[in-house]
Amino acid sequence: MARLSDMIEDFIKTLLNESDGKLELQRNELADYFECAPSQINYVLATRFSFDRGYHIESRRGGGGYIRIIRLDVDDDDYIMYLLRERIGSRLSQQAAEDIIYNMLSKGIITRRESVIMKWAIQDKALTALPSNIKDSIRANLMKSMLMSIKTMRS
Repeated sequence: MARLSDMIEDFIKTLLNESDGKLELQRNELADYFECAPSQINYVLATRFSFDRGYHIESRRGGGGYIRIIRLDVDDDDYIMYLLRERIGSRLSQQAAEDIIYNMLSKGIITRRESVIMKWAIQDKALTALPSNIKDSIRANLMKSMLMSIKTMRS
């Protein structure tokens, strides 16, 4: 059986596809529909619809509150340049790196095989011999190097 988070994600993505990439929802109504706590909806939005995964979320709390989800459609080369210049600084967590890889795979920028190789390269397990305080720095440099390689191959 699919996990509740997966079902909520699939439901929202279906609605986004039907609405040309922009959607407004009521958090409580969605929670009622899935018979879950609103915090479960928050979890799905935070983990599955982040900027690194190609979405922009706006929310407003209160009686007339809403959640607005916008799928970002950015040119592949522009997205890679954004990642290199602005998103990936001197440190990058494993989760943020995985989100970037997921987004590039879903946009068709990289293949499934490339995504698997990239994920293995940036995992904490691959950086085991390094002290904990520098893993995020090494990961950021690895991601930048892989992105430059992708950009170069696309040119």
